[in-house]
Order: sequence, then C-alpha cells, then structure tokens
Amino acid sequence: MNAPTLENPPGIRPHAMQLSGEARHLKRSVMRDLLALASAPDMLSLAGGLPCTDALPTEALRGCLAEVFVRDGGRALQYSPPFAPLREWIADYMRARGVVCTSDDIFLTNGNQQGLTIVSRLLLDPGAPVVIEDATFTGIQQITAGRGAEVIAVPVDPAYGVDVDALERAFRSVPRPRFAALIPDFHNPLGVSLTADQRAHIADLSARYGVPIIEDDPYSALRFAGDPVPPIKAYDRADTIFYLGSFSKMLAPALRLGWIVAPRDLMPRITAIRESIDLETSTLIQRAVFAFLDRGLLPAHLDRLNSINQARCEALVSALDDHLCGIASWTAPQGGLFVWLTLPEAIDTWSLFERASAANVIYIPGSAFSVTGGHRNAMRLNFSSLAPDAIAEAVRRLSRVIHETL
Repeated sequence: MNAPTLENPPGIRPHAMQLSGEARHLKRSVMRDLLALASAPDMLSLAGGLPCTDALPTEALRGCLAEVFVRDGGRALQYSPPFAPLREWIADYMRARGVVCTSDDIFLTNGNQQGLTIVSRLLLDPGAPVVIEDATFTGIQQITAGRGAEVIAVPVDPAYGVDVDALERAFRSVPRPRFAALIPDFHNPLGVSLTADQRAHIADLSARYGVPIIEDDPYSALRFAGDPVPPIKAYDRADTIFYLGSFSKMLAPALRLGWIVAPRDLMPRITAIRESIDLETSTLIQRAVFAFLDRGLLPAHLDRLNSINQARCEALVSALDDHLCGIASWTAPQGGLFVWLTLPEAIDTWSLFERASAANVIYIPGSAFSVTGGHRNAMRLNFSSLAPDAIAEAVRRLSRVIHETL
C-alpha cells in the first residue's frame, strides 16, 4: 500500500473543506488572468495598466540601492520602524497638494491595494452596506463585494466620474454605509477626473452623513494636460477621509510602496491590522525610494513618463477617430493610463473578446469593472504599454472586429 503524501493526506478532500465567507465571495482580478494571454507572440495588448517599461528609472534606482547599502549596510535588510525621512517627504508632498497633515498622519503600505485592504478591514463587517462606483477598479470590488459586503453601486458619468447626487442618495441609506470608495483622478477604468467643486461637495457629504471616504489615488501624478486639482482629502474638515497614495504608478510598480493619510487616533488600530497581514513595508525599499526622492529625481522622471503617456494617449485617440468615429464614443483623459470606449448597446464586449483575441488584440471588457454586470457594451483601453505605431495597429485590428460585428 502506498504511504500518504503531503499532497494527498489521508481523509482530507480540499474541495469539501469549510471555506470562509471571504474565500467564497472573493474573485480573482480579470486583469491578472489576462497577463498570460497578453504575453502571447504577436498579441497587441490594450488590456494592461502598466507604465512604459523603457521609462522606468532603472539606473537611477540602481544607484539609490547602492547608496543605501553603502550608507546603511545590514540595517537596510532588517525589520525596522517606518523610515521617518520618507514619511516626512510624503507629508510635505501632501501639504503641497492642500492636505493638512504631518508625518504622524502617514502610514506606509505595500501599495494602494494593501491600503484598500487595511481600511476595509478597519471599517467593514461582512454583510454591512458599502458604496462603490458602478464601474470601478477590480481591487475595490475585492475589498467590498469580495468580503461579503452589501454593495450599493452608484452610477458614473463618462465625463467626470461618480454621480455626486446619486452618492448623496446612497449616503442617506439606512443603515448608513460603512464607507464609500472613490477614484477621483484619471479614474480606473474611465480615465476621467472629478472637478474641484465635486470634490469639495463629496467631502461635505462625508462630514454631513458621517460616511467615511476611501480616496484611491494612484494616478494623480500622471497628469500630462490641464491643471492639477487638490484631492478630496484637501477639503476634509471632519477627518472622515482616508487618502491612499502610491509610488507604484508614479515611480515603479515592483516597488510596491504606498501610503495612507488617516485620522491619527486610528493609527494604533491600523498598525495592528497591518501587523496581522505582513508586519511592515520593506526597509530596503523605503530607504531606496527616499534616496531617489531626496536626490530630486522625481520631477524629471515624471516629466519624461508623462510625455511618453501623452504621446501614446494621443495616438490612441487619433486611431479611434480614424477607425471608429460615428460608431463609438470614448473619454479624453488628461492623464493616467486609460481610455473608456462605449459601443452601441447591441454589442457585448465579452462576446467580442474571443474574436478580438483571435485577431491578436485584447482589451478589458467593461462589465469586468461592474459588480452589477453593467457596461457590457464598453471596454477599457490602456495606452501606456504600447508604442504609438503599435497602438495604431491594435486599434486597426480591433475596429475590424467591431465592424464585422455590426
């Protein structure tokens, strides 16, 4: 008789195990599933959300890491408290954007997704109501619907984002929502931004109804046109808004470094939740990123990155105008990474996806961003990952598939 193995211990059938509510509700991000498909030969992907690889500051970061090892030696590889100079830099950065804060209000995370997870665990019990946009980043779906929340999905407008009047109606719900999660700048997936007046109004609603806001803002530094707008947190007078920022898109995704600006009296509870996940953010990464910032390298890096993004966005919009004018409508972002394309209602972009994939072009179907299954005739297109000529070819392939479907 064969001895039991670790892979098949006696008496245990994995599919028969009692799973947690979160494990039953949580769904894997469509974007992660598409990564393998995007790497296929000859595939032109408009599906990603990554910055231009050639624009990442490889050599500068190499020098910053070397500086950290020379200066700090083994200390850079130990557990340690959050790196105080980095928190000070972030506090200065946020104050320059109109947010009243000090370094004591800054909590470091492994990117915005961890920030979303922490604040969700801080505020949300399974079954409790929560407000999200009816087209939103899948990570926000994961920390709300994925944790068994009762989701109230409010409409979005392709011109600017969340419908503020609908948001107020949701805030009047009984019981009160535990929080609302919003993306104000270069919205994922829409690519658009809220106005300053809308942000001030949202902050007022948060204070008036006592509904905290999670402001998910990984994209605001990626502006290539128009004037910067203060974050919603800049209008916060009741300390009810949690601001989430990240270096993942403004510097490099693999750094996995972000921050929360949160009410100071909640920091001990946030710290305890974080410790239950993974203790702390890499000391090495914190010090290397601060070295990059302290050398004054960020402005030139962002100038280059945003110049590339602007050229690629213009290439995408130009190609859409050439091939889909009169058939589709699309957003015109002033920054970020995405354009939102809306087709006639009869077209289902999930059904279209297989034919597009066979033509070696992929995108993200709109309904992947909706917990209610809406936006089936829409798609999110990324412009940062492909060069302009490849974008033009990708849109040409996509338009051919769409025309064949009409």
